[in-house]
Amino acid sequence: MEGTSGNTGMGLAMVAARRGYRCIVVVPDRTAREKIALLRAYAAEVVLTPGTVPREDPRHVIMLAQRIAAETPGGWLADQYGNPANPRAHERTTGPEIWAQTGGRITHFVAGAGTGGTITGTSRYLREVSDGRVTVVGADPETSVYAGGDGSPYYVEAVGHYLHPQTTQDVWPQVYDTTAVDRFERIPDRESLLTVRRLAREEGLLVGGSAGTAIAAALRVAATAGPDDVVVAIAPDSGRAYLSKYFDDDWLTQLGFLDAPDGPRVRDRVGAGPDGLVVVPATDPVGTALAGLAARGGPVPAVVPVVQPRRTDAASWSVADIVGSVRLAALRDAVAADPAAAQGPVAEHMGPVPATVGAGETAAAALARLGPADGHPLLVLVDGRAVRALDRADLA
Repeated sequence: MEGTSGNTGMGLAMVAARRGYRCIVVVPDRTAREKIALLRAYAAEVVLTPGTVPREDPRHVIMLAQRIAAETPGGWLADQYGNPANPRAHERTTGPEIWAQTGGRITHFVAGAGTGGTITGTSRYLREVSDGRVTVVGADPETSVYAGGDGSPYYVEAVGHYLHPQTTQDVWPQVYDTTAVDRFERIPDRESLLTVRRLAREEGLLVGGSAGTAIAAALRVAATAGPDDVVVAIAPDSGRAYLSKYFDDDWLTQLGFLDAPDGPRVRDRVGAGPDGLVVVPATDPVGTALAGLAARGGPVPAVVPVVQPRRTDAASWSVADIVGSVRLAALRDAVAADPAAAQGPVAEHMGPVPATVGAGETAAAALARLGPADGHPLLVLVDGRAVRALDRADLA
């Protein structure tokens, strides 16, 4: 039994298949579908659970895995987040292998931290054997909290640390020793994903998103390294598990990471106005939300996206941060009908999450994909984050 983004689960599923064990794997619903298919190919039982819920939520991947293991007769939780065998394996194997293959010449070790087991165990060995000469660099998604990000969602799987805004206590993996890292390189999604594609097209290496994060960080390190330095990076996952994501031009274009080869594109139809998205937090009282929108000055959209209360002054929002939409007229009508409604949360009046279009998507392709108008604004995405709203008529 394990809760995982897929990679550790696949290793466990392979062992379970060979030994005839039952294998249950809990994975976030945002996991690439190829990983889920691979797990099932090894006869693992896959339990999907929401990927963006608070740590204390019983549906959280770790909490759910713990519960299923406890309730399953003879169940055992591998617990990659707390099992000391995780970093110990890398201290005993990965570190010595790197040291031997570089002839002891390694000067910089670069790796991402998911559970933190790889970078912790490998760092321990390399630091000891080199008398502290090896510099350990953590490669982290830009918004991951490990390197000081705000914890908002990102698109690279199996690396970093997401923090739901309603999590009351941020629990880091027990196997992750923060002193094992000398410094971090914070890598935006765009840099990670474009690095992944370059590796496939220029080097013939098909690797996944966390590998792209590590290689992008290693390239930064190498750019300032000396002629005698040796930089080693861990590329921990295969790109075969992400063909429907990082190697799919349509997926990347619809999220605003790539531009369609021909125009006119969405950004061409939007015009040169300033970016900036008017939003209201889901937990704000209705009265507070209305007062805040009125205080902004200038025109306010009739329908406003509703977000998790992460950063009310943000210029852009991850798609996973946007939880719905609300009509301002409906809020005003609710307060007019019952003044006590002003104290209730905006979330009680939410409508559906607005549809999204990539800034580099062709306007015609976006309209064809969206279907009939539903009276809600469209959100324009740049690098997977909503930066502004527009009416469907703006694309026609």
